[in-house]
Amino acid sequence: MTTAGPGERPPPALRTEALEQLLTERGLIDPKVMDGIITEYETNVGPLNGAQVVARAWTDPAYRDRLLRDGTAAIKELGFSGPQGEHIVVVANTPTTHHVVVCTLCSCYPWPVLGLPPSWYKDPAYRARVVKEPRRVLAEMGLDLADDVQITVHDSTSEVRWLVLPERPAGTAHLTEEELVPLVTRDAMVGVAKVTAP
Repeated sequence: MTTAGPGERPPPALRTEALEQLLTERGLIDPKVMDGIITEYETNVGPLNGAQVVARAWTDPAYRDRLLRDGTAAIKELGFSGPQGEHIVVVANTPTTHHVVVCTLCSCYPWPVLGLPPSWYKDPAYRARVVKEPRRVLAEMGLDLADDVQITVHDSTSEVRWLVLPERPAGTAHLTEEELVPLVTRDAMVGVAKVTAP
């Protein structure tokens, strides 16, 4: 593990480990409970809930309308709510408009539908650069958008978290909602990727 030099602040992983150890020693947290929460959001929840929301919106126009009008309520219809999901706004990508999400201050993220944020989302370089040069950052992440596609960057905060409704890929009209779910990725719901047909 990397340690800090004289006068330097220890890296976040080291500080987190020290804080967890201190809270455990004082009986304020149970490591098994913490492991359960992390597993729930990292493995069980992950982006699966969000993928179910997207697949429903792709196959049910009335649900799509409700989702874009009041994301929090529509997401709750599917049973997904909780901490970090109290107010979610959903924006839809189109052939001419592309949305991407960032949290410039920290890593605000809609946990109930996307699970834990990926490390790149929390990276200071992503947080600073995607606002200033979104097209270039997206290209570096593997998403090349045509020059005529308008890119809108949404800044998540503790009050409002954003979710991107990606475009449904061509050639998937025959697929059911359940068959569409595995196609939807976390990155597409953050706006740094597109959903591709199987």
